[in-house]
Amino acid sequence: MAKIFYGDPHKSGSSSIPLSKAVRAGDFIYVSGQTANDDNGGIITGNIEDQTNLIMNNICKILKETGCEIDDIIKTTVWLSDARDFGRFNNCYAKFFKNNKPARSTTVCDLVVDAKIEIEAIAYKPVDN
Repeated sequence: MAKIFYGDPHKSGSSSIPLSKAVRAGDFIYVSGQTANDDNGGIITGNIEDQTNLIMNNICKILKETGCEIDDIIKTTVWLSDARDFGRFNNCYAKFFKNNKPARSTTVCDLVVDAKIEIEAIAYKPVDN
């Protein structure tokens, strides 16, 4: 099975983070955990909805680079820094999945400075033969 690694855009301030934004392994695409990073690598200030929207839009951009789209997502994992944000996060997240909703795990934990949320995704799209 061939693996394709997609870029290394992750920065924390001026420091690079040693990971790929996504990896295709056969028919599966694994998108690394995304936080609400601005163009300079810092976490945006904003509420849970602002951070969720930015992350989900970034996941859509990454998927497009791999030849996939949001409907190809089969599983997400979500980490929240504050359980009280769950309802507002959930309402925002649901807008991205109108039809087939992926499996999802959500937990609460400490995240990197100023991050309210992190989301990773797994997509499935068979490789054309």
